[in-house]
Amino acid sequence: MGELRVLVTGATGYIGGRLAPLLLAEGHRVRVLARSPEKLNDVPWADDVDIARGDLSDADSLVAAFESIDVVYYLVHSMSSGGEFVDAERIGAENVAKAAVAAGVGRIVYLGGLHPDESDLSPHLRSRTQVGEILIGSGVPTIVLQAGIVIGSGSASFEMMRHLTNRLPVMTTPKWVNNLIQPIAVRDVLHYLVESAHAPIETSRTYDIGGPDVLRYADMMKGYAEVAGLRRRRIIVLPVLTPRLAGLWISFVTPIPKAIGSALIESIDNDAVMKEHDIDQLISRPDEGLIPYREAVRLALHKVETGEVETNWASASSAGAPSDPLPSDPDWAGEIVFTDERGKECEADAETVWAVIESIGGENGWYSFPLAWSVRGWLDRAAGGVGLKRGRRDPKRLHTGDALDFWRVEHIERGTLLRLRAEMRAPGGAWLEWRVESTGPGRSRLDQRAIFLPRGIAGRSYWYALVPFHGIIFKGMVNNITGAAMRAKEV
Repeated sequence: MGELRVLVTGATGYIGGRLAPLLLAEGHRVRVLARSPEKLNDVPWADDVDIARGDLSDADSLVAAFESIDVVYYLVHSMSSGGEFVDAERIGAENVAKAAVAAGVGRIVYLGGLHPDESDLSPHLRSRTQVGEILIGSGVPTIVLQAGIVIGSGSASFEMMRHLTNRLPVMTTPKWVNNLIQPIAVRDVLHYLVESAHAPIETSRTYDIGGPDVLRYADMMKGYAEVAGLRRRRIIVLPVLTPRLAGLWISFVTPIPKAIGSALIESIDNDAVMKEHDIDQLISRPDEGLIPYREAVRLALHKVETGEVETNWASASSAGAPSDPLPSDPDWAGEIVFTDERGKECEADAETVWAVIESIGGENGWYSFPLAWSVRGWLDRAAGGVGLKRGRRDPKRLHTGDALDFWRVEHIERGTLLRLRAEMRAPGGAWLEWRVESTGPGRSRLDQRAIFLPRGIAGRSYWYALVPFHGIIFKGMVNNITGAAMRAKEV
């Protein structure tokens, strides 16, 4: 496969932001089109692509962006409420078709929605169908991939399900909860998109794509709960709950905007199952096969479960897998992460401060509110946990994997960073981190962060119940660590 000149529209969106680096990895020259290029400032691949400012509603702004392009990816779709978006999307598709013809583009690839052959489609599915028809009718060779719910952190459909299931042990839902859905992992969607750039096509047409599982929407939520380690969710169907009311309800119990929630519900008011599998004749499946639903959920949650995204000291722009978050994802993407962050300048060198940090726990204590730590240890033991009895192996030195009371050393960069993962019984995952750096001769700065990833309502209640104690425990900890370092310096 030779190098292609590729234009990705919708590069600030969920799919476009993940497709661009994969196309670069394939050796293609990539140009991205964005109405607000500044939204791409922090993505890790920004310096490797040509960023063009343009708006699909402005035909003149597309001329330069489409010049010398072999393949155009159309990945723009509105999630607005009301019917005005239908005309806007039609105009955008017509402008793209005209610009592609004028520039001599060799191929258009469009990601639309999976839907049944029915006339009563939601406005959003009808609009996606219309866009596909306009692009196919342009005369430019076109592949239209039709996908249902995409499973991955940041996908609007996945985020709605994530937030609802995490928050509500008992859910009242409209009748569409019993509709059949064929979800697909974001990695598989991207596989088909990347391969569509050079797949041999004889005629422009649509292709259904989907994962290996056909489920009812209720089964998807229950399956998510099991993978996420939540208690079994009960679902009560209310036939009178309209998409509009459901959208209001979703905006009330989740951070997803009402317009997006309503649009998503309208789109899943029909079964979304593949009608044909012709894509298998056009594009081979991934070498490892299509990803089953529960595995796709596990991949979407993996980084959060292990603390590798939200709990590290690096920017989220370092995300390296399609299921990881990106800086351009919306604010409501991803589950809530509670943090308590403290920092303090210290009149002691970084080496002295680090010696105090590395000696924490066990017989040395936790430098803050000893009674609270003892009570938490007793409660953990009473609940069947490890409590504080494990202590530490060496009074002064730690290694990755060491047990430390009811913590485990998850990561250590000696002299700079210590991260502990909680092994106490708690409704969620917890971490403690310290970073120390030199700020001059005999001076340093200590940064401390406590992180909690709640699991369900119990996890949120647990965090909020402890908030009144955080000012005592965490503030006291950072003050006492720096104080111990300054006393050690004086000895």
